[in-house]
Amino acid sequence: MAGRERVLRMSVELPLWRALAGYRVLTILYALGLCVTTYDQFTRPWIAIGYDAVLAVWTLATLPRVRGAASCTKGFLAADLTIALAGVLLTAFADSHQRIAGGPTLPTIWTGGAVLAFAIKGGWRWAAVASTVVAAANLVERGQLARDTLHSLILVWVASIGIGYVVEVARASERTLARALEIQAATRERERLARDIHDSVLQVLAMVKRRGTALGGEAAELGRLAGEQEVALRTLVAGGLLPVARIAGDTAVPVAEPTGPAYDEGPDGTGPVDLRTLLAPFARDGVSLAEPGAPVPLSPAAARELAAAVGAALDNVRRHAGADARAWILVEDEPADILVTVRDDGPGIPEGRLAEAEGEGRLGVAQSIRGRLRDLGGSAELISVPGQGTEVELKVPKGALAARGKKAERR
Repeated sequence: MAGRERVLRMSVELPLWRALAGYRVLTILYALGLCVTTYDQFTRPWIAIGYDAVLAVWTLATLPRVRGAASCTKGFLAADLTIALAGVLLTAFADSHQRIAGGPTLPTIWTGGAVLAFAIKGGWRWAAVASTVVAAANLVERGQLARDTLHSLILVWVASIGIGYVVEVARASERTLARALEIQAATRERERLARDIHDSVLQVLAMVKRRGTALGGEAAELGRLAGEQEVALRTLVAGGLLPVARIAGDTAVPVAEPTGPAYDEGPDGTGPVDLRTLLAPFARDGVSLAEPGAPVPLSPAAARELAAAVGAALDNVRRHAGADARAWILVEDEPADILVTVRDDGPGIPEGRLAEAEGEGRLGVAQSIRGRLRDLGGSAELISVPGQGTEVELKVPKGALAARGKKAERR
């Protein structure tokens, strides 16, 4: 939570505090310049010089205080406003009555900075209180409510309250955004775990259920228990991600993912790997692999995710197209993208079947394929024509691979 508050102040409040610090420096220079140029017009110039000297020292000494809300405490705000009010009231002792009626006070527009500090720190309510106090001090100092005085006081009052309100709205928006980012991060992590579970535990449970039912006897009871656990786990995985209408009892086999030396990440454990070495184990009876003659280097994490998506696509071919179906893998190293296409000659996917599968909590395409590619900054397109097979096109932009791959490795 502390980290999130720090981000909020960086994005919303820090520019305002910097602007306030600059405003205080410029206005103290203006007050000093005005005092020097009109020195001979004061009835008691030593009061004006003494006050402006104190105000200059205070402004420079407290610049670190106006760098953020943490250092700009209530005590500091009260002292800052008190110094501004003292300057306003001292004007009546330093200047003549004729000049007071139409001239500026000793702190001049520096007083506005003290009011703005209240607005940035506490919002429009604090700004309303501070500007009202300043208005009262100005009325006491001038002794009458002239038109110019009224206009100046209304301007300060409206501006400070408006800035305070904008700050409150910006803070609320930042909190909402931070919460949305937290939810998004949690959802992505849930999806990643769902993919891992789908590609391992759920597939094994489905296989045990199918084999146990086929063998009968005690194995059938084991298969029934495995089926119950599969249903419970699918419901848990799908919770918060997809609506679970019902859990079907389709059979499945484990996803075939490449293992062994092909996963080595280079001599130092961090270098790129050749995508072709990860896809090579998929080439077997019924699966053909066409790849470029040159290496296709990817970050280890990105290459693993892309290979796992290919494995999920081939697993779908085996489960839905049948054991006799043929599949082709085509790897293309394009200038801007890495493109991997998995095509089969099966019966195709009936219209609406994918949406129905997601509704049943089966996340093979939604998470194991599309989710993986989305995390890499890419896309997965599935084209299926009944009777003419299915084609899955996996595309990953090269520019997104390095950064996202490193992020995935840190995870």
